[in-house]
Amino acid sequence: MDPAPATPRWNLERPYLTGRFHQETKVSSAAQAPGCKSFSLDSLSRDAGAGAGSVLGSYAVSMQELLVIDDLLSALAGVEGRYISIKRVREKDGYVVFQIDSSMDLALQELTRRIFPFCEDFVLVSQFVESRSHSKNGLVNHALAAALRAFLLDYQAMVAQLEHQFRLGRLSVQGLWFFCQRMMSSLNALAVLVEKAISNNTSGSATLNLLQSQAKAMAGDSAVRSLLEKRAECASAAYLRMLERWVYEGVIEFFIAENKSLQKVLIDRKGKDGIPTFLNNVAATILTTGKYLNVMRECGHNVQVSLSENSKVTSFGSNHQYLECIKSAYDFASGELLTLMKDKYDLIGKLRSLKRYLLLDQGDFLVHFMDIAREELTKKPEDISVEKLQSLVDIALRSTAAASDPSHEELTCCVERSSLLKKLTTLKDLDCAYSSDKLASADVDQPMTLTGLETFCLVYKIQWPLSLVISRKALTKYQLIFRLLFHCKHVSRQLCTAWQIQQGFRSVKILGTPILRSSILCRSMLKFVLEPNWHLMHDRLETARSIDEVIQIHDFFLQKCLKECLLLLPELLVKVEKLKALCLQYATSIQLLIPSIDVANPEKTPKSGLSRSRIKRSQHRDQQLKLASENVVMSESILKFETEFNSELLSLVPTLSKSSQAEPYLTHLAQCILGVGIDQ
Repeated sequence: MDPAPATPRWNLERPYLTGRFHQETKVSSAAQAPGCKSFSLDSLSRDAGAGAGSVLGSYAVSMQELLVIDDLLSALAGVEGRYISIKRVREKDGYVVFQIDSSMDLALQELTRRIFPFCEDFVLVSQFVESRSHSKNGLVNHALAAALRAFLLDYQAMVAQLEHQFRLGRLSVQGLWFFCQRMMSSLNALAVLVEKAISNNTSGSATLNLLQSQAKAMAGDSAVRSLLEKRAECASAAYLRMLERWVYEGVIEFFIAENKSLQKVLIDRKGKDGIPTFLNNVAATILTTGKYLNVMRECGHNVQVSLSENSKVTSFGSNHQYLECIKSAYDFASGELLTLMKDKYDLIGKLRSLKRYLLLDQGDFLVHFMDIAREELTKKPEDISVEKLQSLVDIALRSTAAASDPSHEELTCCVERSSLLKKLTTLKDLDCAYSSDKLASADVDQPMTLTGLETFCLVYKIQWPLSLVISRKALTKYQLIFRLLFHCKHVSRQLCTAWQIQQGFRSVKILGTPILRSSILCRSMLKFVLEPNWHLMHDRLETARSIDEVIQIHDFFLQKCLKECLLLLPELLVKVEKLKALCLQYATSIQLLIPSIDVANPEKTPKSGLSRSRIKRSQHRDQQLKLASENVVMSESILKFETEFNSELLSLVPTLSKSSQAEPYLTHLAQCILGVGIDQ
């Protein structure tokens, strides 16, 4: 931004051009022209005193009155007279006091001193007008200075009329005091305003707030209040013009600040000078309206709210016309951007694509990928080749139904370096109570067994302007849910494999039924958590009227899914991780123990002896089951896992029961995990 133009030097060196001649002005010797005499208050006083000839008290009272009226008229214009002098208040720029010759008649002195505050108010307001007209003070202060200058013109016209009456011999000190009454309260109110503006160094919306507060404070004086309201209206004209450009074109000029160091993010209200009080209730609407227009301009879709005489934001009067204009602009901008996002950028389609991959809705793709990437995923994170995993992801996408999805090319993968629980402790903006100390005390032995199955994650590339809705924060939440479900899917597959192996053990009644309940966890999350929440979000998106509403609905959906997947409940998630670890140990043991029980294979029979072959295979199977049932190692292993699993489930009961009272959605999940009501 270009710096404000500097005030011309001559504007300070020649005070008679600016109305500052009544104040002491020091001009440096370097700035003076040769032979130029420095100007000061003392020189004025000496010159005035030299022409006086004698003290005022030496004249008759009638003559004193004439002389003091002449000086009072000069004082009303901010100029010293022969017997009335001006003294500047030290350390207060613009503040002066008037003094009278003490030899004057006491009655005249009393009347004269009553008029001095009026003169001092004029000098203060006049000095404010001069100082706030400089370029560095901003458009609002410029407009206020111009409005005050217009008032001072009326004031100076009054002084000129009083001088005319004096020249005609029709003015006394008492009459002067009487005629000043009409403007005295108004000028004093402006002086109080100016004094506060100077002391607080206000600008922009702070100046407008000061004007409004002063106007409200003068509720008992309708004339003064009307005067201040008119000054406020004049001062706000420039502000409202900038407001118009923001809500009608999306052009940033006032209390909206743009951070260009961030890549394509929403513009935020920084509140450089605060917000005018009359805009407090619609500040969010103003921000949103211009933000929508600005986003469309960034996308090359130039739109502008249609303007008419009634739609111009010209004032903030009691008719609240400006509120209707802002509301109309908001409705237009929100409708245009929402249509653009849905039609041109296929927002709903992108959300479906995210559900398909990151929420495991595309089942065939995930199953195929887990089959072909099994070897790579069992490695430690530092040993995994991300490039190889990416090629396997591409193969799975092209060889399944996902190939018909035009958005599948936006899908990539990565391998995290930490477990899901540790990742949750590093996220500060999640609504949960994760802490490293709490998780450390939970004794979850994950770093020793960390593999790609726990750290693999999909990444979805979101382009502008869809990143307004599907932000980086939202993608992080999707990835947290994916990592949990992906590992649950792995646990479920392992349990299914173990279940298939031990199907024949039903007859010998050593099936670890409680352990197999854990395979329900992943399906429960998909069936009872993600799918209902998705449909609820989809229905709400259909009736959304603005992008901000879409963002709110989408964020609510993600937060609800995180909570109902236990990712925001550390105590429960730690226990679920323990249960999953037990399930993996159990499944691995079953797959290792049962195939190790060797039984002699029956002899191969010709095709003519198929019936005899079936009998022999049945006998072989029964023999294997009998040996397995008699195998002490396998029986003890299954019973051990069942005992440990039941112990963990029992420890989970109090926590789930307590939490389900505050979180009703946990009730159904508790039934699925604990097996309550399954038989029903």
